[in-house]
Formats: sequence, structure tokens, C-alpha cells
Amino acid sequence: MQIARVIGTVVSTVKNESLHGRKFLVVQTLDADLKEKGKPMVALDSVGAGVGELVFWCRGKEASFPFKRDETPTDCTIVGIIDSDAHVFNASAKS
Repeated sequence: MQIARVIGTVVSTVKNESLHGRKFLVVQTLDADLKEKGKPMVALDSVGAGVGELVFWCRGKEASFPFKRDETPTDCTIVGIIDSDAHVFNASAKS
């Protein structure tokens, strides 16, 4: 799992039947210091996240695990909402 911030939403008028009723969000990946890393991506939301929230996301085969794997075509899924960034690892923090 990786960390990202939700920065927007996506509207799709045509999509796979198994994606009807599911929400797409734009996420910006973050590093351990919560600084932007890489380009924004579109992720399928499985937890009810909203714009501005910090989230956990995953890619690849694991991205379909929150859904019926054989029926939900996704390669990037939000799998958790981070309630407080105080609990997120900070690479620059001293031990």
C-alpha cells in the first residue's frame, strides 16, 4: 500500500457494467514526508473517500481484492482513509 491525497473526481458516462455505482477519484501519490511524488492517477474508491483526504491505495492484482476479482476491472484502488497524518511514517523524523 502507498499513500496519496485525493485531489479530484472523475465522471464517466460510459464504463464497464461492474463499475456502475462506483466512484472514481484522482489521487496524487505522496512520499514518506507527505510531499507530492509522481503524476496524479485515477483510482477506484472502495471506502468512501473524499477530496482532500489522505488515503492508502494499491495497484496491480491487489487492487481488485475489495471487489469481486473476476468482475471488477481495476488497477488502482483506494483501500483506506488515513484519519490522522500523525500516525503516518515520516522519513525525516528522528528516532
